[in-house]
This record gives sequence, C-alpha cells and structure tokens, in this order.
Amino acid sequence: MLDKINALLAEINDLSVNSHEELESFRLKFLSKKGLISDLFEDFKNVPPSDKKEIGQKLNLLKQLAAEKYNFLKLQLQPSDDKSLVNDLTRPSVPYNTGSRHPISIMRNEIISIFERIGFTVSEGPEIEDDDHVFTKLNFAPEHPARDMQDTFYISRLSAEDSSPDDILLRTHTSSVQVRVMQNQKPPIRTISPGRVFRNEAISARAHCIFHQVEGLYIDENVSFADLKQTLMFFAREMYGKKTEIRLRPSYFPFTGPSAEMDVSCTICGGKGCNVCKHTGWLEVLGCGMVHPAVLEACNIDSRKYTGFAFGMGIERPAMLKYQVNDLRLYFENDVRFLDQFRSAF
Repeated sequence: MLDKINALLAEINDLSVNSHEELESFRLKFLSKKGLISDLFEDFKNVPPSDKKEIGQKLNLLKQLAAEKYNFLKLQLQPSDDKSLVNDLTRPSVPYNTGSRHPISIMRNEIISIFERIGFTVSEGPEIEDDDHVFTKLNFAPEHPARDMQDTFYISRLSAEDSSPDDILLRTHTSSVQVRVMQNQKPPIRTISPGRVFRNEAISARAHCIFHQVEGLYIDENVSFADLKQTLMFFAREMYGKKTEIRLRPSYFPFTGPSAEMDVSCTICGGKGCNVCKHTGWLEVLGCGMVHPAVLEACNIDSRKYTGFAFGMGIERPAMLKYQVNDLRLYFENDVRFLDQFRSAF
C-alpha cells in the first residue's frame, strides 16, 4: 500500500490542469466517494497492526495534499478580481442591500419545524371558503354567534337571516383545511395547517382583522388526551425553552370535547409575575381538545374506531413575545424601518 500512496503523491505533485473539465476529472479521480483515496481508506482495515501508524500518516498526508492541490488549481482557473471587475458590465455600481424574512414568516417556519420533527405534515387550503367547511362540518350550531356578520366577512350570502352551507366567506380559522384533509385522507392523519385567517374585528394594538394561525390535527386508533398533553409539552419546551411549564384550563369549542386552553409559564419573568403576564406568571398560547365525534362522522370517519386531538394557535402573539413588539399593526404596515430590524434573520 505504501507504494500506491507514494505513486499517487508523485502524480498529484506533478499534475496541472487547463480547464474546469480537467479539474473536475481530478476531483472525481482522487477526492470523490468512489475515488482512489477513498479506496485506499477502505483497504486500510486490512493493513497489519504493526504498519497502521506509518501507513495511516501517509494516507492523511495524501488526502490533505489532494485537497490543497484541488483548491490551488481551482483558484488558478478563476479570473483575477481586476479582470472580472472590468469585464462584468452588469455589476451594480452600488451593492444591493440584502433582504430579510418577515417576523411572522420566521415564527411560522419555526413552529412548522418543531411539529415536523415529530411526524406532522403541512396541509394548506383556500382562504375563500364555504360555510360548510368553516362552520357546519365543525359542529357549529346554525345560531352560533361566530356565523354572524359581526365576526365573519361574507363574500356572498344566500340569506341575511339564516346561514347556508353554500354561503361564501373568508375563512375565520384554518380548521377548514383540517376538514378537507379528513374528507380526502383516511386515518392515521397527523397534520398541521398554517395560514392567514380573517375576522371582523376592530383593529388595535392587540387585535387585527387579519392574523395568522397554525392548527394541528392527529387522528388514529386509541388517541388519548395524554397524547395531546405530551405533544403540546414537547412543542412548548422546544419553542420557549427546556424549563417551560404548561397548564391546561377547561374551555369550550364546538369542534372538540373535552376542550382546554393551554398556558405556558411566562418567558419574560420566569413565572414570577410581570406586566406582560398580568402578574399571573402564565401566558395563554393556544386552544386544544379531543376532536368531537360529530366532526369525525361529518367527515366520514368512524368515531367508534378512531379518536383524535386538535389544537390551534395564533402566530402574531408569540412573535410579539419573542421580538418584544408592542403593536400588532406593525406586522401589516410594511414599514421598512421596522422590517430592517430582522435583516439578519433568515
């Protein structure tokens, strides 16, 4: 093996290239996974123990020399800076400023990344929906106040007094995407639905008519509330820190039962109490619960065989906490002075 290594060392020292094609051939021959150096490392396991130290040093020297030679030849083939500056007539006279992601996009991607690590897929659906997907199949009663014009932006409504499955509206939550998934996919289902939603609310520092949500759904046999709790515990500690605690308070949602609101220990004061958490030590972050059997049946899923849980959270409020933003309206004004603060956040 020493003879092979010495022969390759001599070959690399004497090698020169005149084109990028020859440089690529050099890389493939010596440095690729199927190259000569990789083959030698593979044969190294057959070397007698008494020779391993000497041959191992030679092998490492060969690999280092080949890498340095490749970088040197690559640099030689590149045009000089002065030449490229003269010839590149499209080069801008003033460097362009790099952009950045919007803080809502940063937070959305972080939430998606956490749930993808435990097997959730991403589902998306239309922002313009019908009443059937937004309300009816989610077990909203015909007289439920969420259907009212005060809460919902209707595009077309068959009757001003009574709702209809054919009414067209801007979705008020991304649960409508979950309905579409349940209608078109057989369990097991494990998905999250991020997206923009709309509600007819007065715009202020703490509320807006447009906001963003991430909702999750898991349906399979023998899914329990304990599974929901462990999933949310994992999310909270990945998002807010390993020492984060959660608590679940009883609540009500038409499409889940039992239902709960989840709070996390305040990340600002560490649970001791401050103005942000109103001196309670807790911050409300999401709603959750076990999927109501009526919702499963409405989507043609056997509620006697399958159970599931669902959860939903806004994106703006967590982003406010993370970036210390005190006014929701800043997210929607496209003020460059505000967005420039996230220039390095990719």
